[in-house]
Amino acid sequence: MTGSKRVRVAVVFGGRSSEHGVSCLTAREVMAVIDRNRYEVLPVGITPDGQWVEETGEWDDLAPGTLPKVRDDRPAFSWDRLRKEVDVVFPLLHGPWGEDGTIQGLLEMADIPYVGAGVLASAAAMDKPFTKTLFSAAGLPQLPYVTVLPWEWEANPGRAIDRIHALGLPVFVKPARAGSSSGVTMVGDWADLEDAAEAARKLDPKIIVEAAAHAKREVECAVVQDLDGMPIASEVGEIVVDESASHDYYDFSAKYLDGSSRNVIPAPIDPTMRNRIRSYALQAFDAIGCEGLARVDFFLTDSVAGGLVINEINTMPGFTPYSMFPKAWEASGLPYADLVDRLLQLALRRPTGLR
Repeated sequence: MTGSKRVRVAVVFGGRSSEHGVSCLTAREVMAVIDRNRYEVLPVGITPDGQWVEETGEWDDLAPGTLPKVRDDRPAFSWDRLRKEVDVVFPLLHGPWGEDGTIQGLLEMADIPYVGAGVLASAAAMDKPFTKTLFSAAGLPQLPYVTVLPWEWEANPGRAIDRIHALGLPVFVKPARAGSSSGVTMVGDWADLEDAAEAARKLDPKIIVEAAAHAKREVECAVVQDLDGMPIASEVGEIVVDESASHDYYDFSAKYLDGSSRNVIPAPIDPTMRNRIRSYALQAFDAIGCEGLARVDFFLTDSVAGGLVINEINTMPGFTPYSMFPKAWEASGLPYADLVDRLLQLALRRPTGLR
């Protein structure tokens, strides 16, 4: 943009995935810190059934323990307006139909700059088995897992169950392409396996079953690029779930609803392990061809040599001021508002198409 005209930013949020409400929370907080002297903000909501509407992003009357929702009685918004009226898009969508490369492909075709990873990296990071394949090729340590394709569960479930039994108990059964622990069940008795698989398949017909990380601690590292495009790793943080809470693991409720988890930054780990985590986070970022930002999650465990395994990478992590991604960067010297501005500036500098 030239002269004194403000950059118009479309913040897109909501969406059709099970993480609709989390996306709305993220958008509200991001829009609150965007510098209105430099940027003009256009809030664009996507309802749970896929309608694009002119939203406000304001939910001040939420009951405790509830999440916001894009209203379907708002004026309709044509996505073609993005091409005609917008300089850059900040897609704050979590999960399928947004974080998985779908909106990124739409924006690439329309030649509109946008924040975050491109089509391939977004799709690969959303599909946990594909992520693990790329991590394996990069030499990153992981826990054993089994992928169950739709045809196998429907035509020959016995074969899939035999492969899963080889992992040993307990296991985590997950939708292959979902986030924020949606549809995840920890199975400690094989009698519960089929019900857990069906629960995951309600969100995704393709599922993944992972061996548990024994004696685990969950640590996370955030990555952003500098303005020259070089990825930089943040301070390492640890997720701590209140022992008095009724959670067997870090599930959706612990993350977003009941306040039973907290972030400890920097994580109380020795410097050698801290450096390994940060190095692996950068390797993971490059392994999927990520851009802009990511949060990389790890387990500290005594079940594998070296005591560290990578769990997953999230190309559009939770972005409220109390989420791990911005908190890790705040602890690393990059405050929330500056982090948001960094991502917008990266998007404006980056061309669409092949790069």
